[in-house]
Amino acid sequence: MLVGGEIMEVTLFDMKYKEQLKSLLIEAFPYSYGDTADEEVIKLTEEERIAIMAVEEDKLVGFVGAIPNYGITGWELHPMIVKKEYQKRGIGTKLVQALEKEALSKGAVTIYLGTDDEFDRTSLSNVDLYDNLYSEIENIKNLKMHPFEFYQKNGYKIVGVLPDVNGIGKPDIYMAKRIR
Repeated sequence: MLVGGEIMEVTLFDMKYKEQLKSLLIEAFPYSYGDTADEEVIKLTEEERIAIMAVEEDKLVGFVGAIPNYGITGWELHPMIVKKEYQKRGIGTKLVQALEKEALSKGAVTIYLGTDDEFDRTSLSNVDLYDNLYSEIENIKNLKMHPFEFYQKNGYKIVGVLPDVNGIGKPDIYMAKRIR
């Protein structure tokens, strides 16, 4: 649990956490944000988006964001990060719940996300998903702590897979949850 900490929506005042968010992005996604973290922080905190952070003792320990799509009814959860040493304490679940509540207040019906399998962490990697796709999805196995199970525990369902989008044998797993 987040002892002595809090979950809060990011506002312009909270941008004192800008450097911490940048570091968190680079730590969690070094291949995606190594050179572009400054630009991503600006995007993540744009007014039309949802940006929620978990703070403990003035230290940013988690962040979740959402982007409005399909008018306001579909929101893409992007990104979701909890510092490694704070994982498995319920912080991610609290962040997702806060995001869902905020998205609901803005008219959301569905929240969706893509969770890449770039590093062979599920049974969907290194498989020709063009053969028996539905069977492969139905029998998915978590091999190396892939986050799809975290999202399943929070009510999200696998709604599709894009084969090979991260390279041959490296799919993106799409998940969604109806919140209204």
